[in-house]
Amino acid sequence: MNEESLLNPAVTTEEEISLRPRRLDEFVGQESVKERLRISIEAAREEERELDHVMFSGPPGLGKTTLAGVIAAELGVAFRITSGPALERPGDLAAILSNLQPGDVFFIDEIHRLPRPVEEVLYPAMEDFQLDIVLGKGPTAQSIRIDLPRFTLVGATTRKGKVTAPLRDRFGIEEKLDYYTDEELASIIVRSASIIGFEIGDDAADVISRRSRSTPRIANRLLARVRDYAVARADGTIDAGIAEQALHVFEVDELGLDKVDRSILDAVVHKFGGGPVGLSTLAVAVGEEPETVEDAYEPFLLQIGMLNRTPRGRVATANAYAHLGVDIPANIQGSLLD
Repeated sequence: MNEESLLNPAVTTEEEISLRPRRLDEFVGQESVKERLRISIEAAREEERELDHVMFSGPPGLGKTTLAGVIAAELGVAFRITSGPALERPGDLAAILSNLQPGDVFFIDEIHRLPRPVEEVLYPAMEDFQLDIVLGKGPTAQSIRIDLPRFTLVGATTRKGKVTAPLRDRFGIEEKLDYYTDEELASIIVRSASIIGFEIGDDAADVISRRSRSTPRIANRLLARVRDYAVARADGTIDAGIAEQALHVFEVDELGLDKVDRSILDAVVHKFGGGPVGLSTLAVAVGEEPETVEDAYEPFLLQIGMLNRTPRGRVATANAYAHLGVDIPANIQGSLLD
């Protein structure tokens, strides 16, 4: 179900990659983060040194990978990219590190998922720009150190709490990305529309932005589907009416919820009596992986007050009952009044 879901921000399409800004001035939103990065980048350029290692945290789709690429572009260096799960063995990481050039930006997505043996190879590489290699096995094994070019590691994580303390302490710059305002998303939508060759009015951009779950990746995805609808069912013009019709066809409601969100709420309310229900049980009920429910869907449902997370599990709120058109139980109404 993951790949079919329109609003799963953990999935990235090729078109979305093509819409990514290349420079800080093109990047909309995250103003305080950008200003701090701009200062650090300018200082690194002025002193002709590598930028300190950077960690970005926050929910998927907010621009962590994009900002890593922007850092490389601003520094005028190469951008190497991989992910934690792809680095299965220390040798995988060693092969990449030994091929870096001075000043390169090396980006590891989902850095919290690095295997521990791989992570331990990263420690001296980040701190001393050296690579420890073990030759042989058993009593005859020998460890040698190879000097590496000075580089900048940029790590991204949706679960900062799962990044080990020794790894986290080696990052000189840590930034958390926040959700975007509707106004920022509308600006992103207008920019993206111009890149793909479509004009869109401010009113249509507002319609899409309000249903984009405060996430740029989702805003661009909804824009692409609205564009498809405008081409196939209208004259290619995207106005507010066309945007609303398109999003109705693709089952994205006024709050930005899609069929997966509604199936989660429906499961908690109807299958589990409003909760509490454990994450794993809920994920099985809706046909998703627990990590997908927790990372891609639950944060927004919590943000808009549809779910509560308790020690015993997830619980539906009065807002969830109202959105599904179900009578709100008296005990929930009472707890809200308190």
